[in-house]
Amino acid sequence: MLVPGVSGGSMAMILGIYDRLISSVSSFMKNKKENLIFLALFCLGGGLGMILFARPLLGLIERFPMPMMYFFLGAVAGGVPMIFKEARIQRVSWESLAWIALGLLAVFAVGRLPVGAFQSEMGTGLTSFLFLMAAGVIAAAALVLPGISVSYLFLVMGLYDELMRAISGLYLPFLVPLGLGLLAGIVVTAKGLEKAMNRYPQPTYMMILGFVLGSVAEVFPGIPPAGELLVCLPALAAGFGVIFFLSREG
Repeated sequence: MLVPGVSGGSMAMILGIYDRLISSVSSFMKNKKENLIFLALFCLGGGLGMILFARPLLGLIERFPMPMMYFFLGAVAGGVPMIFKEARIQRVSWESLAWIALGLLAVFAVGRLPVGAFQSEMGTGLTSFLFLMAAGVIAAAALVLPGISVSYLFLVMGLYDELMRAISGLYLPFLVPLGLGLLAGIVVTAKGLEKAMNRYPQPTYMMILGFVLGSVAEVFPGIPPAGELLVCLPALAAGFGVIFFLSREG
């Protein structure tokens, strides 16, 4: 979630908990105790991970930008075989390719948005509270859908730097309204996605595959210089290998 271009939804799918997450949110009332425990543990781990890794991760990206982006590129690509398997496609048809293309186009459209397009000065008044809630609702779709980076959406909205500072300093006037908006958006998006996965599983997973393939293209940082390429290629292989084997275990 902290790395622009890398999707939290993709990572949840790679780790084998994506369907459970969607079901726990959208069908929370069917098994309240079990779902509450699962979501509480997940949110606790996610919050702890963001607090622990926000500063060191940003430091690594700033100091070693190209190798780190190649590692993340490999990590995203490593989950593609597993997602294709989840779609249970017996043969590739034009219809399947059309759904993949639609997912690709959606990611590319998000990637073409100008950075800072929705930037606004952050204060502590009602206007800022409502703005942050709205930003959270928008980002929730990226949080739920694999292949669309929630960090990139925050970057587009001009909130990425403020978010990193708020997480590092636990600045609640920023984090609370944003979190409320995220929560509301996640519930709405998860309900719609669960219905789509149940009624139209193959088109839904094919579009998700398009999201993920599109995110691979969005993460691609370009060809590094010859000397740096010797570091970037092992980083790419390491990222792919770690996620590929994690997805197989999952």
